[in-house]
Amino acid sequence: MAGNIIIIVLVIMDHHLHTPMYFFLGNLSCLETFYTSDLLPRMLVSFLTGDRTISVGGCYIQFYCFGIPTIAECYLLASMSYDRYLAICKPLQYAILMSRRLCFLLSAISWLCGIMVMTLLISLMSDLKYCGPHEIDHFFCDFTPVINLSCSDTTLVTLVSHTVSVIDSFPFLLTLLSYINIIAAIIRIPSSDERKKAFSTCSSHLIVVSIFYGSLMFVYVLPQKEALREVDKIFSVFYTVLTPLINPLIYSLRNKEVKRALMRVVNKCGISK
Repeated sequence: MAGNIIIIVLVIMDHHLHTPMYFFLGNLSCLETFYTSDLLPRMLVSFLTGDRTISVGGCYIQFYCFGIPTIAECYLLASMSYDRYLAICKPLQYAILMSRRLCFLLSAISWLCGIMVMTLLISLMSDLKYCGPHEIDHFFCDFTPVINLSCSDTTLVTLVSHTVSVIDSFPFLLTLLSYINIIAAIIRIPSSDERKKAFSTCSSHLIVVSIFYGSLMFVYVLPQKEALREVDKIFSVFYTVLTPLINPLIYSLRNKEVKRALMRVVNKCGISK
């Protein structure tokens, strides 16, 4: 969480990072800080005190606050891949095509999609009744473990959830299409040094996309089976804990521009004192 907060502060304070790529990185760090702060405090309390109880309302709130940034991240990663596509495949038109207005629009659409989907799901889930048992077979209030406890008819909410999962796979397809075009463009670059430089700007994003989308698709898109329940929990750790933890390391903090920005901000704060 600390790494993501540092990135947010750097993107806001350092004018050298006021570019589309770092604007999206700042938004990504904001999303991951949001859902990490939703899950980790409750998990730590459970580990330290042994109290693992949570109210139905608290469970819905946790799932709502977790779902919004998770869905938004799907669309934001697609926006970031489109940004990299324009930067590599259309460098002369990049400044015009990826305008500040478009950056804000893509970011706003990402958040709006998350809010709309989760509001719909929570409104349907709130009509369900729970007769017992009341033990969630997961480390947080995720959709399937909560729905499995209901004694009401869950056909509608399950159908809506599957529909949303299919719709939310389109950002992944857009990301995949962007990278097919990016790789094709990089291969056509005659200079090996230029090819290496172009690929290095996208490799971090590709790693993050692979981990995030891969774990999400395993948990939410593949058919739910009893034998895979424990495996689902492991993959859930990937996108809830592992991805926010390693993203600042593999995405930005190893970036020379971010390191220079960090030094400038530290020096600026030191001078101010």
